[in-house]
Amino acid sequence: MAFPSLVSPATLRGLQAAAAAVALAAGAAPVHADVLDDVKAHGVVKCGVTLAAPGFSAEDNSGKRTGFDVDLCRAIAAAALGDDSKIQLVPMDLKTAFASLPGGAVDVLTHRFTWTQSRDVGGLKFAKVMFYDGQGFAVTKKSKVNKLADLNNATICTAQGSTSELIVADYFRAHKMKYKIVTFASQEQAWDAFVGNRCDAAINDRSGLAARLAKLPNANDYKVLAETVSNEPIGPIVAQGQPRWEAVVRFTLNALVAAEELGVTEANADSMLKSESPDIQRLLGVNGDFGAKLGLANDWAYKAIKAVGNYGDVWDRNVGPKTPLRLDRGRNALVANGGLMMSIPVR
Repeated sequence: MAFPSLVSPATLRGLQAAAAAVALAAGAAPVHADVLDDVKAHGVVKCGVTLAAPGFSAEDNSGKRTGFDVDLCRAIAAAALGDDSKIQLVPMDLKTAFASLPGGAVDVLTHRFTWTQSRDVGGLKFAKVMFYDGQGFAVTKKSKVNKLADLNNATICTAQGSTSELIVADYFRAHKMKYKIVTFASQEQAWDAFVGNRCDAAINDRSGLAARLAKLPNANDYKVLAETVSNEPIGPIVAQGQPRWEAVVRFTLNALVAAEELGVTEANADSMLKSESPDIQRLLGVNGDFGAKLGLANDWAYKAIKAVGNYGDVWDRNVGPKTPLRLDRGRNALVANGGLMMSIPVR
């Protein structure tokens, strides 16, 4: 299946400049009256994705950007437009990403950002958790740091404005430990500083640390400490005041989870159209008008599943045990398998 190429550097600079301008306009109203209508009119879904995190959003050897973030974007395009190739990927750092939504530089952030109260009430609407994560610390093996207590008086690298800053402050204060925080414009810069020996440790979501370690030729020189210091529910984000588009994003992700629960995959979706299960019939649009209620075709979920598979397929393809990240499902397993992931019923 064809995939769109990444936006050109010139286009990216233009989009980021537009987003920055929006950020400066305090209280500016959203440009789009209705994002779903705009997506349909333009025939493309613009997704803000992480800059370079293998397994989530990174270019492969052929220059094609793939990963968890990208697959969710493809699924949304398949649901909304009937074609998963109708996407425009915009790599963004944290500040640019959060400024981008109100002005329409992107339609959705499938980026790896944590759902927090301040972000949710501050104009960002998180549709649904797509990844349950937690923050951890990476260190060099030669440092002899084996547990968090060994980081007393350490220098910690992280991204400015990230949740990591508060997490470090809270943890070290609570444990009466001293530290020095060094912040950078992006997690990528913070990681590069850590690898360049400018700090003793780097903090990030554990999956993010695994992604960055997977890129290093000397990954065996580093390790992630066993302790997890926070809960980080991560999910796609849309602009506030867009209930129709928020529902499309929420229920597209939900459809992938429901498909895994019901045993529907990319490979068997066609044969599942003949299933006698009422749940499968409603999910795939054989019965009911659940797509129409979203402003979509009734086979929206079928198209999303045909594009990327179910949630488990997306996990295994991008971050699972057979990938360089080698992540176990853990809390991201289905509830039936002891995890936290469950779908909102389609009924």
